[in-house]
Amino acid sequence: MSTKTKKSIVIRSVLWGLIIVLIAIWVTRGLFHYEEEKKDAIRRIRERGYLIALTDQNTLDYFLYRGEPMGYQLALLESFAEHLGVPLKIICSNTFSTLDYYLRNNAADLIAMNLPVNPEGKKHVQFSDPFGETRLVMVQQAKHAGRKDSTYISALKDFPRDTLYATENYCFSTFYHLIYRQSGRKAILKEIQGIRQEELIRQVSEGKIKYAICQENIARVCKRFYRNLDVSLVVYPHYSFSWGVAHASDTLLNELNQWLRAFKSSGKLKKNYLEYFDNQRIINFFQSDYFSITGCCLSPYDKIIREQSKVFPWDWRLITSLVYQESNFRQGQTSTRNAIGLMQLMPETAAKFGIDSLSSTEQQIAGGIRYLRYLDKQLPEEITDPRERVYFVLASYNVGIGRVIMAREKAEKYGKDKNRWNRHVDYYLLRRSQKDPHAPADSTDQYPVDYKTDGFVDDIVGRYFHYRNLIR
Repeated sequence: MSTKTKKSIVIRSVLWGLIIVLIAIWVTRGLFHYEEEKKDAIRRIRERGYLIALTDQNTLDYFLYRGEPMGYQLALLESFAEHLGVPLKIICSNTFSTLDYYLRNNAADLIAMNLPVNPEGKKHVQFSDPFGETRLVMVQQAKHAGRKDSTYISALKDFPRDTLYATENYCFSTFYHLIYRQSGRKAILKEIQGIRQEELIRQVSEGKIKYAICQENIARVCKRFYRNLDVSLVVYPHYSFSWGVAHASDTLLNELNQWLRAFKSSGKLKKNYLEYFDNQRIINFFQSDYFSITGCCLSPYDKIIREQSKVFPWDWRLITSLVYQESNFRQGQTSTRNAIGLMQLMPETAAKFGIDSLSSTEQQIAGGIRYLRYLDKQLPEEITDPRERVYFVLASYNVGIGRVIMAREKAEKYGKDKNRWNRHVDYYLLRRSQKDPHAPADSTDQYPVDYKTDGFVDDIVGRYFHYRNLIR
């Protein structure tokens, strides 16, 4: 082989080596950047425009009562979302493995439940600073006075060879195993997917099952209603509970902990806890048909709204959210602007659709829905996105279609999308001058309160998503 050929081979080898090194550096930097992107969860939330939280439906954490979304976890989530400056969206499931799947696949940002902080849970999530603590108790029927009751258990070591029910949750698996061992390995532990603790408590009260493991704070609240129960047997001592975020969500965890420390020091965390876990009013919820845990109704008018909504292609729950916004489901309401009825129609609009103060509930709701259909037909067909049409119809219902059309024109004039509501047309509607309706769009004067849509559309749509979560 000639010297020239050898030099050529060496040069090619060096060049290939450099190329391989450069590729390795590029790939490494790309992977590093990808990891940073994954970990920067706060930026992902703000770019998306809202916080996605996971929770379950239960008596204290997340529920509906007479059309109003309520709950301990919901109140905390709303405060945290406000801290981040973004709206809140909730994915709800009583199957914990489903919630975990969403979190692991970046379909949500955090799990808002009272998760016990333990090594098993740390394999799956990063825990926030603790919110509080509770214990696990055995729920059983109370001992019958005056006679011996062989089914009553006063100590875990005396547990018979019988079934002990619990909700399925990997964070509790270590606790469950320890309880099994302390029972002398006699307990037949059965973890059930997709069931609420309150449902287990109800089944014990009705005698359908004998024993269940539940969190003490929830069990004691339920015992106020199910008075034949005993929840005094502690099967696992105090443990701290927290929220969980994905392992690749460091920035979110830091922000969450900063907010939590401030929330604790302000006294708001304790106040929120007592509002749900030490509130006698909760017992009244159990007796209501309009409590989403025990019933499936939003209002006394569900059947009418379902029937009348067939003439308009909106989910009946969205129309129900509008009714709640307008009248809080109260009959005989008349506003300061003389709007009347459950759907608060202005007198001239009500007359156009055959409604007056003597109209029946069914007639009022039917007239309001016909008005929604009328507004939808008046809107330009170029608003093709169904969600955007919902926003525009709701805004028109509130302030009149003429003002909405004018705001669309101003949005287009100043470079916004006239077919999008949020941060486009709504911006110009809210900034019209009350003195001069043709004032420049950058005017800082706003309408009087009666004429503002600020929060009206978002409140209805936000409440509707809660209705979809909790009412089928």
